Amino acid sequence: MSLFRCPLCASPLERGERTYRCPRGHSFDRAREGYVHLLPANQKHAREPGDDKAMAAARSRFLDGGWYAPLREALCHLALASAPEAPAVLDAGCGEGFYTAGVFQALQAGRGDVQMAGVDLSRPALRRASRRAPGVEFAVASVYRLPVVDTCADLLLDCFSPLALDEFRRVLRPGGVFLYVVPAARHLWELKEVLYDRPYLNREEDIPYQGFQYVEVVPVECRMDLDRAALEDLFTMTPYRWKTPRQGIARMEALDGLSVTASFRIHVFRRE
Repeated sequence: MSLFRCPLCASPLERGERTYRCPRGHSFDRAREGYVHLLPANQKHAREPGDDKAMAAARSRFLDGGWYAPLREALCHLALASAPEAPAVLDAGCGEGFYTAGVFQALQAGRGDVQMAGVDLSRPALRRASRRAPGVEFAVASVYRLPVVDTCADLLLDCFSPLALDEFRRVLRPGGVFLYVVPAARHLWELKEVLYDRPYLNREEDIPYQGFQYVEVVPVECRMDLDRAALEDLFTMTPYRWKTPRQGIARMEALDGLSVTASFRIHVFRRE
C-alpha cells in the first residue's frame, strides 16, 4: 500500500508497476522516472508550477557539490533520534530529493524497513528526485492539499518549503516528529551584501504552533568558499533570482568567487 491517497476522492491508493489506483476506479499513470502526478487541474496556479528546469538543475549541481552536507547530516541525525522502527516518512516540498535521499538512506541503515514519500510542485525537480532515491515514492502535489493518508507519517520533513500546518497536523501521527528547516538570520549574508544595497536579516521566530509541542531548535552553520560556477548555481536556485536588481546581479557576475556563510535553524516539533 502507498502513503498516497486519491486527490479526487481521498481513498487510499495502491501502487502498481505503471499506475496508482484507488478502490473507486480513479487511476494515475506513473512517469517514466517513477513519480506520479497527483495535482488536479483545478489546483494548478500555473501551467508548470514550482521550480523550472534551470532552478532544479542549479540546485542539484550545488547540493551534489556537498556545500549543504552539514545540514543533511544534521537532519539524518535528528531523523534517527526521532523515528521508530520501520517508520513512515513524508518530505513535504522535497525538491530534487537531496535531503529526502539522505534521510531515507540513514533510516534504512538504522531503522530497518522504511516507507517514504515526497511531494513537490515541480516536475523537473521530481524527475531528479526519482532518480536520486528510487526507493521513495514521489508525487507532483501541493503541500496545502497533500494527497497523503491521514495520520500515516511518523516523521515529516519540511526544508525551506511552505508551512502547511493544517495538512501537517492531519498527516502526522500523534507523537510523530516534524523537522522544519528555515534560514537563520544571517544565512548567505555575504551574498546579500553583493546583491543588495541594503541587505536585510532574516527574521528568526520560535512559534509554538497549535497541535505541536516544541522540542528544540538546532542551529547548523558552515562556511563555503565558492568558485564562480558554484556561486552562480547558488544564486539561480534561490528566490534572489527573481527579486535582485540588475546592479546587484552585475556585481555578482563580476566576481571570480565568494566566501559565504550558510546558516540554518532546524525547528523540532512533536505532534500532540
